[in-house]
Amino acid sequence: MRSSKKSKGAASGTLLKKPLVIGLLCAGIGYGAYSFWEANPNMQAAIAQYVDNGEIKTLEVRYTPEKIMELNHKELLSNNERTFQKADLQFYPHVLFNVKYTAPDKKTKEGTLLWSLVNGEMVVDCHNWETTHGFEDAINAQATRNDFKILNALEKSKGKMTIEQLQKELQLEQDVLVSLLENAKKKHLIVQKGNEIQLHFQNPRLLVVPQTKISQCIVSKPYNHSQKIARRYSPSQIEKISKAAFGQDFTIRTQEAIYLPIYSIDILNQDGSVRTAEFNAVTGNLIKSHYLDSAF
Repeated sequence: MRSSKKSKGAASGTLLKKPLVIGLLCAGIGYGAYSFWEANPNMQAAIAQYVDNGEIKTLEVRYTPEKIMELNHKELLSNNERTFQKADLQFYPHVLFNVKYTAPDKKTKEGTLLWSLVNGEMVVDCHNWETTHGFEDAINAQATRNDFKILNALEKSKGKMTIEQLQKELQLEQDVLVSLLENAKKKHLIVQKGNEIQLHFQNPRLLVVPQTKISQCIVSKPYNHSQKIARRYSPSQIEKISKAAFGQDFTIRTQEAIYLPIYSIDILNQDGSVRTAEFNAVTGNLIKSHYLDSAF
């Protein structure tokens, strides 16, 4: 009789454990799937092609390919040594945040913040397409708020400080600061030369107000999927790095996808090779690598 009761108790315990095990297993699978999704923005973009309605919001086009060719004729065609081939309209993905933050004067400010999902940089001014430099590296390094405290302090001092100066500026105990510096060095955000710490960026620009100057109109425009450039970063990655950069008073109220129209212009060289130049259709300016002085 006792044996029968024990058997029933053991069976009951096993039944109670099964839902717990299943629940933990589902939670683990769910977390793994979420982590995989966040780490693969290209896959997100590919899936998004099949769920949107074929219409996107973009900044309004202000320049035609013909006008761009006219303004850049000498640089593009090199005294007629090259020949214009074709111009394709494409769209660079960005995220537009409606934000609230504390300004340097300690007053609360509200505004909009435009951020590229291609190069990971914030747009400071849409009039001339002025952008930051350094946020992409910070995203890839998964920089934290403590990392940005160091980066911002260094940028205030023209990119370099002694350890003693940095300790005084951040008001940290020496052992705490040393630990934070070692972590930032491992992420290749800073370098140390003797007793001096310096930013590990060429022409950094991280210390900015979290607001984009936008004077252009935002319009809705139909498109085909081939016109959309694949994003390299997800909005959640941008949200995470912006909160780390701008501090605890910074908050994102709303967000939406916005696209920058660009023209991809093909130029035929005399030897038969083709060079491609990309132009911002809003400003009319050549889009070039941050590391190249000239595209032609």
